[in-house]
Amino acid sequence: MRRNTKRNQVLLLMILPAVLYFIIFAYIPMTGIVLAFKNYNYIDGIFLSPWNGLKNFKFLFSGGKIFRVAWNTLAYNTVFIAVNQSLQIITAVFLTEIASKHFRKFSQSAIFLPYFISWVIVGGFIYNLFNYEYGTLNSFLSAAGKNPVDMYSNVGAWKYVLVFVNAWKWVGYGSVIYLAAITGIDKEIYEAASIEGAGKFRQIFSITLPLIVPQIVTLILLDVGRIFKGDFQMFYQVTGNNPLLYETTDVIDTFVVRSLLQLQDVGMSSAAGLMQSVINFVILISVNAVVRRTQRDYALF
Repeated sequence: MRRNTKRNQVLLLMILPAVLYFIIFAYIPMTGIVLAFKNYNYIDGIFLSPWNGLKNFKFLFSGGKIFRVAWNTLAYNTVFIAVNQSLQIITAVFLTEIASKHFRKFSQSAIFLPYFISWVIVGGFIYNLFNYEYGTLNSFLSAAGKNPVDMYSNVGAWKYVLVFVNAWKWVGYGSVIYLAAITGIDKEIYEAASIEGAGKFRQIFSITLPLIVPQIVTLILLDVGRIFKGDFQMFYQVTGNNPLLYETTDVIDTFVVRSLLQLQDVGMSSAAGLMQSVINFVILISVNAVVRRTQRDYALF
């Protein structure tokens, strides 16, 4: 072990910041799980507050709201995975087929740009687009002689807005991984297929897509491991935390933060977070086990 450590000391130093990051911000905070089973008060703190068993979980489920927000979280993330993965693969394939090198780089940069825009800024864009009085949408409608639309009271429309905004922000980032995978495919395979008379679409469906299946499965597995975790920044900032939209836009993360801020119930918020993590863990282990049985090489572990 000492010999291997000395030989790889540069690589170990390179990975040290990532290890410290997860120890400080992921593993040490896990001690706060005990709050889910305690009647927390600020005087006794995390570890000296009295235990109360499963009362926090009973209180969490007693109102019934947790079932609605859990369903919203699951439904949104399922749609996000399906839409984003499909668009990322399509985007990566089309980028590799662009003949002009400069146009390909420009297109890739333009698609990747939304990833760097904060959700706060995106929320501002959405507000200025859908504002009832002076928003861009209603300004066009007024100019066309149409009645304005009150989007911030239209509950059903926000399901589609959130799916669109999420795809707009993440498709460019996710397509980079598929683009790297496609770039790594041996060009001689395409040349041989071309000699045999295979066109571009045949090459895509017979060569490109089958050879990037391992990357597709891996990324889907990683997304499934977060299927019960909502993107708090997106749901909070884009909808403006509007109570009129809670029916379709409230997810576990926004519900937990709002419960903590309004009710000051640390125990119930911790119980919801713990439940969320356990369900994600169980789903990830289950799906990975299914993948390992069908195609062992594609499993995460």
